[in-house]
Amino acid sequence: MINITVNSDRLKQLGKIIFFVWLQTCFVNSVPAQNTELPENFYLDTSGSFPPMSVLIDSAIKNNAIVKYRNQEIDAKESNLKSQQVSWTKNVGIQADTRYGTFDNFSTNTSEGQTPSIYATKSSQFNYGVGAFVKVPFYDLFNHKNQINQAKTELIQAETMAEAQRDEVTQMVIRQYNDLILKQRLLKIKSQNLESSRINMQMGETQFKSGVINLSEYLSISDVISRAEADYESARADFITAYMVLEEIAGFKFNTYNAKTGK
Repeated sequence: MINITVNSDRLKQLGKIIFFVWLQTCFVNSVPAQNTELPENFYLDTSGSFPPMSVLIDSAIKNNAIVKYRNQEIDAKESNLKSQQVSWTKNVGIQADTRYGTFDNFSTNTSEGQTPSIYATKSSQFNYGVGAFVKVPFYDLFNHKNQINQAKTELIQAETMAEAQRDEVTQMVIRQYNDLILKQRLLKIKSQNLESSRINMQMGETQFKSGVINLSEYLSISDVISRAEADYESARADFITAYMVLEEIAGFKFNTYNAKTGK
């Protein structure tokens, strides 16, 4: 007869190892593939990734549709002012008239002591006339100055609105630029936390295999790294969104600018 003695501690250790292998397999299979437009370590380059703020502001003002509209409105108001300043000329002018056709001409021949004779003739003639005119409408006479002042005021209003829109675009760029820097720094912090969690996970795996920590402690470490990965992905998505929004506001791609400037 052969007696087989099984140590209960050995069975527990073997069970932990089997469970650990199963848990790792499930964890690896549950990680989805990432597909983002920016490289994984893109945010690490804090000096050359973003164009200077002055470049962003100038480009944003140049490409902003509302700023373009305001500038066009200024052009329209300037034309209106010039038109009002010379509106008086519509009441002064030269008029010419020309006619060509067959005309009936009548003439009389009167001699003393004789009956007047009437002669009728037809002839083709070219007649013309030239003259000048001056009209003085009271409305234009008394309201001309008001019309010019109104046109000047409308032009000033258009210029003020354009300046206000440029200020708004400038503030929008400043806010979005600083938000992008904040998202970049937060992403870097989340990345460092993730790396620390992965190191702790590796240490936990070693300790779990060697029986230093129990299953509950190992699962706690796994939960920490899961939260760290979720926080990292959320921070990365926020950074990419802020990056693309700033590109849209500026009106050009940053990687194209960096390639041209050698940054």
